[in-house]
Amino acid sequence: MVQIIKGHIIDAPEPGQLRCTENGYLVAEDGVIRGVYQKLPGEYRNAPVEDMGDRLVMQSFADMHLHAPQYPMLGMGMDVPLLDWLEKYAFPTEARFADGEYARRVYRKLARKLADNGTTRVCAFSSMHAEATLILMEELEKAGIWGYVGKVNMDRNCLAGVCQEETEESKKETLRWLDEAKFAHVKPMLTPRFTPACSDEIMAFLGRLAGERGLPVQSHLSENGREIAFVRELTGTEEYWQSYERFGLWKEGTLMAHCVHSSATERAAMRRSGVWAVHCPDSNINITSGICPVRTLLREGNRVALGSDIAGGDELPMYRAVTAAIRASKVRRIMDGEKMDFLTVEEGYYLGSGAGHSYFDGKAGFQPGRPLHAIAVDDGDFPEPVRGLTVQERFERAIYLMEERNIVGVWAGQRRIKG
Repeated sequence: MVQIIKGHIIDAPEPGQLRCTENGYLVAEDGVIRGVYQKLPGEYRNAPVEDMGDRLVMQSFADMHLHAPQYPMLGMGMDVPLLDWLEKYAFPTEARFADGEYARRVYRKLARKLADNGTTRVCAFSSMHAEATLILMEELEKAGIWGYVGKVNMDRNCLAGVCQEETEESKKETLRWLDEAKFAHVKPMLTPRFTPACSDEIMAFLGRLAGERGLPVQSHLSENGREIAFVRELTGTEEYWQSYERFGLWKEGTLMAHCVHSSATERAAMRRSGVWAVHCPDSNINITSGICPVRTLLREGNRVALGSDIAGGDELPMYRAVTAAIRASKVRRIMDGEKMDFLTVEEGYYLGSGAGHSYFDGKAGFQPGRPLHAIAVDDGDFPEPVRGLTVQERFERAIYLMEERNIVGVWAGQRRIKG
């Protein structure tokens, strides 16, 4: 199956690097990219072309940190700090996902909304419920979303009797979930909620599973001052990261959301071990955790991607996370006495798109041999400019101004999942 998409082809293969091929062709076979061409190669001259006309054809977005069962509580508790917000809003909402029918209704809508907004890859937290986690994976697969999903483990310091597991039950349900999670494009990811919510026994169990089965890991790190102090009190470790490292969960490809208050030592440990930082600017500001030093992380050679972090974040579309990250970096520059540069639009887009795709594929952008993940953006209803714009200028406006309606085509592998 040959797929050819014609339009202004845009991707970001490296931080700050934007490639624009005007009136070009993006070619894939069986969902795998063959190349981007200014002129269509002769071997494809008889193949059908999806002509997007004057529209922008961009690599799709990747949301590397979201809490799927918090989708129903978007916009709630935005004036409450992290640990209080979890107890008052997040844990009671997640408890509702013991009901499989409710989970399916919510997750079907969430999966559709992700696709409609151009997010084709995710790393998602589910709830502690194995059945609801399998439903989430199924609904994402049906909608054409690729990525990882984790059944959350949480057996202490949550809401006992409401949203907290018994340790043995947590282990048993995790193994059942792993045995039943058989999907083509949505794979399991081990998910200790965060150190305060996981006993040493659960952390050791997950560490063994990660090693024995080669499973990836996602969690939270250094988001909030009270949280960091609580971890030190609970574990006796000098730094937060060590509470994961001692159980084998701190390893190549581990995703750690936030890293707002990560010390130089912690950042160096991330770099040495191949642990990724997932920047969640919307959430960090909403629940007053702080502003992640993204420029510092990047300059030091750490790998960074973006997440919506719903429902600490109140916006699901990743183009909103991109602009939030740019604005947050400007605030951080002001706070730091203008010692660090802010993120450019190209860098923000890379973090919200190419960086996430490179987590899965090893490379960012429309690279030959990598799966097709693309969106087509129609900017025809944007305010009329006073002069003609370059494709790069149109791209910048699209990042700031696009809405769901402007995304008129979405592709993931062999499927066109919107438009």
